[in-house]
Amino acid sequence: MRILILVAAAAVLASPASAKPPGGPARTFQPMDLFGLAYAADPQIRPDGGAVAYVRQTYDVMTDRAHPSVWIVDAATGAQTPIASAPGWSERSPRWSPDGKRLAYVAAAEGEKPQLYVRWAETGQVARVATLAETPRSLAWSPDGRTIAFVGFVPEDPASVNAGLKKPDGAKWAAPLQVITAVTYRRDDEGYTRPGHTHLFTVPADGGAPHQLTFGAFDDGGGVSWTSDGKGLLFAANRRPDWERAVQETEVYRVDVADGTLTQLTHRVGPNHGAQMSPDGRLIAYTGYDARHRGYENAVLYVMGADGSSPRALTTKLDRSVNNPHWAADGRSVFVQYDDHGVGKVARVSLDGQVTPVAAGFSGGELDRPYSGGEYSVSRTGVVAFTQGGPDEPGDVAITSGGAVHRLTALNAALLEGKSLAQVSKITVPSSADQLPIDAWVMTPPDYQPGRRYPLILEIHGGPYAAYGPEFSSELQLFAAAGYVVVYANPRGSTSYGFDFADTINDNYPSHDYDDLISVVDAVIAKGVADPDNLFVTGGSGGGLLTAWIVGKTDRFKAAATQKPVINWTSEILTTDMYLFMAQDWFGKPPWEDQANYWRRSPLSLVGNVKTPTMVMVGEEDHRTPGNEAEQYYQALQIRGVATELVRVPGASHHALAERPSQQAAEAAAILAWFGKYRTGAQ
Repeated sequence: MRILILVAAAAVLASPASAKPPGGPARTFQPMDLFGLAYAADPQIRPDGGAVAYVRQTYDVMTDRAHPSVWIVDAATGAQTPIASAPGWSERSPRWSPDGKRLAYVAAAEGEKPQLYVRWAETGQVARVATLAETPRSLAWSPDGRTIAFVGFVPEDPASVNAGLKKPDGAKWAAPLQVITAVTYRRDDEGYTRPGHTHLFTVPADGGAPHQLTFGAFDDGGGVSWTSDGKGLLFAANRRPDWERAVQETEVYRVDVADGTLTQLTHRVGPNHGAQMSPDGRLIAYTGYDARHRGYENAVLYVMGADGSSPRALTTKLDRSVNNPHWAADGRSVFVQYDDHGVGKVARVSLDGQVTPVAAGFSGGELDRPYSGGEYSVSRTGVVAFTQGGPDEPGDVAITSGGAVHRLTALNAALLEGKSLAQVSKITVPSSADQLPIDAWVMTPPDYQPGRRYPLILEIHGGPYAAYGPEFSSELQLFAAAGYVVVYANPRGSTSYGFDFADTINDNYPSHDYDDLISVVDAVIAKGVADPDNLFVTGGSGGGLLTAWIVGKTDRFKAAATQKPVINWTSEILTTDMYLFMAQDWFGKPPWEDQANYWRRSPLSLVGNVKTPTMVMVGEEDHRTPGNEAEQYYQALQIRGVATELVRVPGASHHALAERPSQQAAEAAAILAWFGKYRTGAQ
């Protein structure tokens, strides 16, 4: 039995093209390059459109962690200025005051609680506006610029068992027993949650004591915004008596800042988020959908009266899930964000439902995989700032107005200059199941020679309701630098292709998504690019599930690496942090009422067919697909005598499996070493 414990980056197996030339740097993307990557996030355009504040995410090679810092880039010249609170500080969540003369943000020194700060643009002076016990989130300036609203956590004393014993002075006893009664008691990235709730606060922008506005055993938040007259705040919350179990039920509320009076503005079964009042105070825009307890629903843009009256949907004809609404300054339209065929876009939606795209080519903040996504903001002048990237570079800050796009930053130019990256091209393949068109992207090695066949890695996205796109992927670049053709696809169930495409896997996952992926592999082979005798497969989360499903259905792949997988739906539902949602919306019944359905959709049901050597990888702090899933599969493969290795990633959650550069490099190296054992004819 071999258990691999990843503690540091290992050398990735590479093709000759990745070798370091005499006297110069390596020409291909290398593991140490992970520390040099940077990307832009949370771009906030100044109200007059003249500058953009954004979070620059870089990586510290000494701490092996991301380091966020706030920068301001001039929209006309591209000149950049850091906030630079102090050396070693982290900064995030920049928000401009309505007049554009001040910038609020959250910052913290290493090891300290993040605090709320305001910077005066003209002088560069900075002041801490309040001393807060908990991290402030969802910052929002009042229309008159005198007050800042935020969401904060209000802790409660944990329940514990008192055995009636009195500890002698100076005695060192075990910690008290903790009693858990909350329905959701742990979350991925957080672990076991502290007792308490999130509520709304305000604080004077010039400094002062924070004032709590909402109370009760509920979590308030969901995006906070001011009413146009500055007398109230809009937010989303689930305040039903059974709120812990009604996981999809959030309504839009208004709270009066003077006396804390709460008014519920929406009334329906389903979630509502992102409420924003129109500049004239007549309408409120928000997103949501009617919950039907299905795996997927398109979020729709709605508008209603300021009192919650006459709600109506605006984007039902778009057939895409929209989010993050922002009113245009004239109040005649609303900007929204959505993904389309794996590409992030922003559109302007008129009040009669006409949709006009204004920006495309968004880039998200997950560098390891090519997930679609990104962020944007809109100025009063109609200029849109957004994160823009591509398969050859992570996200930068860009602006657009009137159709022209202007890139303001080039954060990775120095690192990637002279690098030979994998080339990415899109193909669309009819599925062998029913001819459904499946989008895929093919990455060829940096030294690719037409007419030569290369070993192929099929990389599968998670979710399953998510999408890949033409985005930068550090891990896939490492795979390509090692001499592999890498293909990734959006099989049925992926988002950004409309409701029907995603809903195809409702109560039917996994199923024909297998056929979609195999059809993509066959198409790349047919193009003469991939070697049919050197096929490999990997993926994470839902992609890990599909990896295990694939090797249970076919022996075509020489080796596999299933990462943070779901293996047994019964144990997954009963140990994941999302157990209520998954049981209600993905299965409709708990395992003991429909065990046959749970079993037929579990890769463990196919393990008796597996012959493919399969590595299993999981983070030690994964609460989404807990380690028992990976270990079940590892032990089942061991019982069957199938070649396998278990890779445990110390300290890593589900979301952050590849967050630290050294671990991402080591994970890629472990996968490539595993594939290398079974790869034939390697150059």
